[in-house]
Amino acid sequence: MTIGITGPERKVPRQSAVAGLIVAAVAIGIFLIPLWLASDVLVDWLWFSSIGYLQVFWTTIGAKAVVFLAVWTGTAVSLWLNGWLALRLARRRSTQVVAATMWSAAGNPPPDLLALVRDRMPWPRLIAGGAALLALLVAAAEVGNWGVFVQFVYQVPYGADDPLYNKDIGFYLFSLPAYILIKNWMMLAIVLSALFAAAIYWVHGDIEYDVRRRSMSSTVIAHGSALLGLFFAVKAWSYGLDRYLLLYGDNGVVVGASYTDVHVGLPALWLMIGLSVIAALAAWANLRVRTYRLPAAAFLLVVIGSFVLSGVLPVLFRQFFVKPSELELERPYIERNIALTRQAYNLDQIAAKPFAAEQKLSFKTLEANKATIDNIRLWDWLPLSDTYAQLQEIRTYYKFHDLDVDRYWLDGSYQSVMLSARELRPSLLPPNAQTWVNRHVLFTHGNGAVMSPVTRKSTEGLPLLYLRDIPPVADGGPKIHEPRIYYGERSDNYVIVKGSTPEFDYPKGKDNVYAAYDGSGGVPIGAMVWRGLFAYYFNDPNLLLSSYVTADSRIMIRRNIGERVRTIAPFLRLDHDPYLVISNGRMFWMQDAYTVSSYFPSAQPAQDQDLNYIRNSVKVIIDAYNGTVDFYLMDTGDPVVATYQRIFPNLFKPFSVMPADMQKHIRYPEDLFLIQAQLYQAYHMEAADVFYNREDLWQFPRQPGGGGVATMAPYYIIMRLPGEPQAEFFLMLPMVPSRRDNMIAWLAARCDAPDYGKLIVYEFPKEKLVYGPFQIEARINQSTEISQQITLWNQMGSRVIRGANLLVIPIENSILYVTPLYLRAEHGHLPELKRVIAAYGEHVVMKETLDEALSALFTEPGAAPSIAGTKEGVPATGPAANQARQALDRYNQAVERLKSGDWKGFGTQFDAMRELLEEMNRRSTGH
Repeated sequence: MTIGITGPERKVPRQSAVAGLIVAAVAIGIFLIPLWLASDVLVDWLWFSSIGYLQVFWTTIGAKAVVFLAVWTGTAVSLWLNGWLALRLARRRSTQVVAATMWSAAGNPPPDLLALVRDRMPWPRLIAGGAALLALLVAAAEVGNWGVFVQFVYQVPYGADDPLYNKDIGFYLFSLPAYILIKNWMMLAIVLSALFAAAIYWVHGDIEYDVRRRSMSSTVIAHGSALLGLFFAVKAWSYGLDRYLLLYGDNGVVVGASYTDVHVGLPALWLMIGLSVIAALAAWANLRVRTYRLPAAAFLLVVIGSFVLSGVLPVLFRQFFVKPSELELERPYIERNIALTRQAYNLDQIAAKPFAAEQKLSFKTLEANKATIDNIRLWDWLPLSDTYAQLQEIRTYYKFHDLDVDRYWLDGSYQSVMLSARELRPSLLPPNAQTWVNRHVLFTHGNGAVMSPVTRKSTEGLPLLYLRDIPPVADGGPKIHEPRIYYGERSDNYVIVKGSTPEFDYPKGKDNVYAAYDGSGGVPIGAMVWRGLFAYYFNDPNLLLSSYVTADSRIMIRRNIGERVRTIAPFLRLDHDPYLVISNGRMFWMQDAYTVSSYFPSAQPAQDQDLNYIRNSVKVIIDAYNGTVDFYLMDTGDPVVATYQRIFPNLFKPFSVMPADMQKHIRYPEDLFLIQAQLYQAYHMEAADVFYNREDLWQFPRQPGGGGVATMAPYYIIMRLPGEPQAEFFLMLPMVPSRRDNMIAWLAARCDAPDYGKLIVYEFPKEKLVYGPFQIEARINQSTEISQQITLWNQMGSRVIRGANLLVIPIENSILYVTPLYLRAEHGHLPELKRVIAAYGEHVVMKETLDEALSALFTEPGAAPSIAGTKEGVPATGPAANQARQALDRYNQAVERLKSGDWKGFGTQFDAMRELLEEMNRRSTGH
């Protein structure tokens, strides 16, 4: 029995009803999507306007809109055209009639759902809507690449060519990434068009794929052949681009194009271009033949050709021809890799100098390098952060997020200091105080900072505070006139300022002090329309309902300084450690920013980083009170930042207009220095033979840490370089040979004008043994006196904390090693700096202060040449002086025994001190 398509007992949806549902769904989507995007765009517009970067906003929005529309239009036209052709060319037979005949013969009622769907659907509108929707998804995915396309349009030449293709390196930095994105999009559009058309053909019966029958009409074959030909044409272009991608290969010996790539891979790619063109022509020829054999042959031709020419042949050639003479054949390509890697990371700008590593230190030498000695950092960030937290957080909702090392001119001397901003974390308020008013209206800002010198300590072993308390008290440090911190490293939630009630400023005894914001930060929110907008944006109706929001109120958003900078300039990569600067009574954040690329030809990629080119081209200053952001151009020779300067002409300011006092606080960034140091471990070897054999490979020193062994990190230090007239602020790191612990060199980056940014490596004589940090640590652990003292402290309820870094201090042409030692109660959180360990040559001493350690180090026999008869002011030597120092040392040890409750030890040290004093008395009286 055959059931007809129509009948009185069945109601078929009208075409107009189906069309109406589709139109309604599309209309709702068209309405909701802009509504969803509008709040983000409006908030961004208001925010960019408030900080003075509206031109950046419109340029970014315009670039994204152009990319979105271009991709959406291209994809939609491709999909619609192929869908429309499939609809026009599909067979016009009735699926329901065929189905009815088949099922009638079987004695079962035929299904008619497919027929109903196919015959009743408004195909032209459905195809247009489906094409538009799929194109929308593709465009949304591609719009994030807007930066690549604007760089392509506004690119600046690099000014040097790659040695293989003789193209300006700017082609690889700016053009090649754009071409790859366009190629990938074209392939995706072709594949989606094929699937889109295939779905229409299948619904209309031109493609049958089931257990009994698999077939496709000649129309489908012709349409598929046309698309396949386009695919092979794009593939030919893809192989053309792959020629340039040879410059990013890595065969374990050469980074970049190797001998095999140039002599086999490159010709193979030209052959693959030819095969792809032949395959495209064969596919298009099938428009007349209309058989599946010709496209299948074309496909196999490309696949097999790629497997043989790009896979098998290069492997065999390298294995049997290149490897037996690898160094000789790869030499010019290794040299290219070395030269271009050094260029990509500015390693070619590192000045190499010899360092004699002499053993000639004396008190006279130390006096000549007093600025270095006075700035040896004895406070490590971890114990100092604990100390700051215990002494200066004041309340639980204040936090010191990070400690920074910087330098200031204080009391006429150039001093290295550590400082930290006291930020406010509303999330740390008690649970019953976690109200909307507290988190967004009252507790809005941090207050002040803490600063201490890196070397000095109090008699109790605590840091001397140059800045302390709330409001900030300057005791030797720079004064702060505006201590409030509305923008910081951990400020994450929005706050309302200039409301109807004053804000909490700081606690004072049992009461609190309140203040009103009088700056220019934030976005005006007084109008009801803006309150509604931000209420929707944050999904927070309190912004509409609260009476604390007035006509003059402003809302501060994006208060995290990292988020703030990234929102303005998402193309810049930020250093992990922004640091606080106090200048002219105000507080600022200094943020280092990098321009990077992963398309520098033949350059070694940085370890664990998606880049092989980097420049510290921008310094960013953020006002902690008003939130203003200023971008200063540091490297005018960087083509990447020069390109962005053309894109955003009002974004960057010349470095010369940075306030003079702020210029004194720029420093070489840690992330860049670490990347350069990692690469310099191998790329200081400029000779291809040495590089190939890894004869002079370096590594970072090892040091004890975290209960095991850690890698030494770079550290900032004030010191005077050999031959230089004055001390400077440096970032430095020692180097040791691979799989060895003796020191081979040290790398330093200059931070002070006029030599800011210059890198120097001092290399030790290879025939001379210079102890590395790990070896000095071993000597410290082998010292009976030091190990016994540490054991005693640990047994008496104290915990000994060693310094995180054993500091390597270059002085003249010698090396001094210094590390602090802290004591902390077993269940306490207040570390005290109790001892300083110093090492020089074969000698290791531990004393209460750095001065005492240096005195002991250079008065012991054989530690240094005699300095008798030196200038006035240099500590005297001789039997009496030695006995006086020994007596003082006995006294200090007796006091420590007394503090720890060791009465026996106290008596022993006291008796020894008495004997020394009696001996001194006999010498002075002559008895």
